[in-house]
Amino acid sequence: MSIVVLRGGMLSVLQDRGRKGYQKVGMLVNGAMDEEALRLGNILTGNEQQEAGLEITMLGPVLKFSQETLIALTGADMDPRIDGRAVPMWRPVLVRAGAVLRFGHSLSGCRSYLCVSGGYDVPSVMGSKSTYLQAHIGGYQGRALVQGDVLSLGRMSDQGRRIVKTLHDTGGIQTSDWYVEAAHRLYDEVAAPVRLTAGLQYSYFTEDSLQRLVSEPFRITVHSDRMGYRLEGCQLRLKKPLEMISEAAVQGTIQVPADGNPIILMADRQSTAGYPKIGQVIMADMSRLAQYRPGDWVRFAAVTIAQAEALFLEREQYIRNIAVSVQYRLA
Repeated sequence: MSIVVLRGGMLSVLQDRGRKGYQKVGMLVNGAMDEEALRLGNILTGNEQQEAGLEITMLGPVLKFSQETLIALTGADMDPRIDGRAVPMWRPVLVRAGAVLRFGHSLSGCRSYLCVSGGYDVPSVMGSKSTYLQAHIGGYQGRALVQGDVLSLGRMSDQGRRIVKTLHDTGGIQTSDWYVEAAHRLYDEVAAPVRLTAGLQYSYFTEDSLQRLVSEPFRITVHSDRMGYRLEGCQLRLKKPLEMISEAAVQGTIQVPADGNPIILMADRQSTAGYPKIGQVIMADMSRLAQYRPGDWVRFAAVTIAQAEALFLEREQYIRNIAVSVQYRLA
């Protein structure tokens, strides 16, 4: 089984849940920007949640399927169509052999995920299939997809085969109504604040800067990418100059360089950072943040660490409930 790339799109790369455990030697984590969308797509196709999916940014590819394939599309709606017919998001879809899947421009959000039952058959590097673009490792030959690439698919799991059988038995050869309410990723309004906790150097910033951080909006600039979101708006200032030793960098850290314009570290962040850290975006909001586009405005709201932990557990329970609902449907 394989997928032939007829057009690569703006940036189509294979990503899983990241290359973890190697930051101490300078290796980036990488991984899906919207990890929640990836996990849900894998659940809907009978994969393990850590399996790699195709992360599609802003403008999607054109793909041809060599054989009947079970897929799920999650994340941003990029007007996907199979042979001209609209493909529903957030549910299992059975694609016939020879069918062509086309994506348009993003109608909402920034990143869409194509998960296939059995996953993508590419080598694992340091325990991950994620693409590290700068180092040209992982994913498909360490790079984004281009015209003429052929993606081999892995062996379908027992659960994947049960989903396919159920789709055939219920007449859902093309698409299925399953799990729409349970599996639809309820992205919050873009205007909803992104929640954060205090960063390691929070107390070093002026009181005015701390107030403006949570009271004024910031625009995501065109210089943002998978490594970090560069923001512009009010400038955040330290009480006095601060010399720092570089510290470990984590996803969601908001660091402030000398120009006062904050940067949110994202999936392809560096392993260490030396700028003062004013805040930390909570993990429960990172997937939603990943769907912001350049030009979007983002607002922040402060929460406690206890609240951040509770919201994280709530998100994990949400994902577990979907996994259980899929298994229940197949019982």
